[in-house]
Amino acid sequence: MTTLQAELDHVDQLAPDESLTTREGWRRFVEHQSAPPVLPTAAELTALSARARAELVQARRDYHSDLPLAHTPVIRKLLTTGRLLVQLNRGQISARRGMILSGASGTGKTTALTQLGRTHERAVRKRHPGRAGQDRIPVVYVTVPTDATPKMLAVEFARFYGVEFGSRATMPDIVNTVCAVAARTHLELVLIDEIHNILDTRARAEVSDQLKYFAERLPATFAYAGIEVEERGMFAGPRGRQIAGRFTLIDSTPFDYGTPEHKTAWRSLIATLEHSLRLHRHQPGTLVEQADYLYERTGGAIGSLSVLIRGAAVLAIEDETEQITLDLLDLIPLDHTATSTTPVRRRTTKGRR
Repeated sequence: MTTLQAELDHVDQLAPDESLTTREGWRRFVEHQSAPPVLPTAAELTALSARARAELVQARRDYHSDLPLAHTPVIRKLLTTGRLLVQLNRGQISARRGMILSGASGTGKTTALTQLGRTHERAVRKRHPGRAGQDRIPVVYVTVPTDATPKMLAVEFARFYGVEFGSRATMPDIVNTVCAVAARTHLELVLIDEIHNILDTRARAEVSDQLKYFAERLPATFAYAGIEVEERGMFAGPRGRQIAGRFTLIDSTPFDYGTPEHKTAWRSLIATLEHSLRLHRHQPGTLVEQADYLYERTGGAIGSLSVLIRGAAVLAIEDETEQITLDLLDLIPLDHTATSTTPVRRRTTKGRR
């Protein structure tokens, strides 16, 4: 009883008001561990006070809302490529190599990019324990604003570090300050999300040049993520050809389902997610048996699959059924892309109630 209550009293949550694009928000993300709550036995549950039961319910809601995502093939490839490039770029004065993660919306690009950053920063902290590690900021995460200008992009870097400037601050002021802080805090990896916004802005050439200037000034590996950047002309023209010559393109695509190997990988992903559930009456293997349904429902998009299973788990707790069934999965609304795919055909009714 004491152990269970202690866990309920120390549920670790990300602060919802701290964006990943700030140093404080990113640090909380890196340090966050989504520990699964302990499921008490029937006797232990009965013995809990009403308040403790309510806290356990909320802890499990929070846990399933933030259910850990398994390492997909895209995440594994990004982690492998990222580790290699960071190593190769150490000591390089210029022409450092980078990578671009590109794909349709909902294929897990942001998840993969932030997982790369978290993995790298945790590795740095292991190499530099104690105060030495705390003083380092080895990873910067920024998103490209809509209709970005060079100055807006520079301000995003400064905002991550918590550096504020007045309206009269010049571009050299901002850039030089950012570069000085980055050097002092041992920057190694720059993550830039929503890179496609550069391709859609009127100041595309100027913003692209500003980003290239940062890449030359900052002693770090750059990793971009964006929606279908190749189709949007990322590698077109002289600037595009230069990017193509320095950056590795990694495609973030929905899971394939056409071969036995593809189906095995999909079922393995579902099994991993199912194993992480903390529901009182859910039968292990139920979701794996619905692999066809889950694929047809989501189109193989990892983002849609995550929403579907997390949402069903939360509903199962709220309606006290404590198990995920097809009827419950049918209730979860998904994005338009997922719902506009092939109509769902139920392969089996096992688990339906």
